[in-house]
Amino acid sequence: MTGTPLGTAPGSPLRVGLVGYGLAGSVFHAPLIAATEGLTLDTVVTSNPDRQQQARAEFRDVRFAATPDELFDRAAELDLIVIASPNKTHVPLATTALKAGLPVVVDKPVAGTAAEARELAALAEERGLLLSVFQNRRWDNDFLTLRKLLSEGELGDVRRFESRFERWRPQLKGGWRESGDPAEIGGLLYDLGSHVVDQALALFGPAASVYAESDIRRPGAETDDDTFIAITHTNGVRSHLYVSATTPQLGPRFRVLGSTAGYVKYGLDPQEAALRDGLRPGPGWGVEPESQWGRVGSGDSPVTGGGRPEPTLPGDYPAYYAAVAKALLKGGPNPVTALEAAAALDVLEAARRSAGEKVTVTL
Repeated sequence: MTGTPLGTAPGSPLRVGLVGYGLAGSVFHAPLIAATEGLTLDTVVTSNPDRQQQARAEFRDVRFAATPDELFDRAAELDLIVIASPNKTHVPLATTALKAGLPVVVDKPVAGTAAEARELAALAEERGLLLSVFQNRRWDNDFLTLRKLLSEGELGDVRRFESRFERWRPQLKGGWRESGDPAEIGGLLYDLGSHVVDQALALFGPAASVYAESDIRRPGAETDDDTFIAITHTNGVRSHLYVSATTPQLGPRFRVLGSTAGYVKYGLDPQEAALRDGLRPGPGWGVEPESQWGRVGSGDSPVTGGGRPEPTLPGDYPAYYAAVAKALLKGGPNPVTALEAAAALDVLEAARRSAGEKVTVTL
């Protein structure tokens, strides 16, 4: 799963084929790929003329394929496939790419079930190819800051980790993400839930049990838009995770309670908003103003000035694709493995069962 892919001349950037140019492809993947040394955005798969025009305006030399099949017909001209198409296509497209001998990056969730994720991981291992999952929020500013605090023992022994990814979207937007068809793998549990669960497992290790409450709040909605997940980790830490599109007053992004201190952080990492606004990685990327810093302390509310301000480390989404390039060109580690993603899917599947059957699920 390491080394330079066949067909790439030494010193040449890896040629990337990007499947999908909707939100994920245009806002996240294409700009980050283009900003990464050692990678070049070669081909975008979209048959939409407006999206082709949008891509061409920013990436002048990009080529297009109308369908994934057309892309795979040119597999010998590519070195990496990135799958940013709707969730239900992730497994079949990743399977085709791996069987074509191409390393793959798949947007989250990599699959609809943990079993499918492990099957993909086994196929990649069998073929000796990289299979990585785009869990970009491991490079959020607050996550990086919390990881630093934990490594320095600033909070003592963590007892409870609260993580909220909440929005106020009382009106439906439409599209497959809000579809009630199970084949679409829509709903917030598998969307934002993929992020908060992955972060919890990355910080505090495997889950021992899962309890969840999942609701459909908005009129006309077909799938979950307000979900709570409680994880008891094998080390005793409890994670309380909230994902919602129906929250009129947003809570703290993180509230982490330890034996000696807590860390409370409000507000989202600024990188997504910057990418949506057309900004691109460069000097000062991922930096947030001091007014947005979280606070560390004990005994008082951070809202009333309790604790000390904790400088937020810069967010670093570009680090993900830099790690992918290093893995392929120099044999570095896979930044997010499919088996890690499968462990998160174990939790998501358990959460869905817990909410449906009103039980706590032991893993």
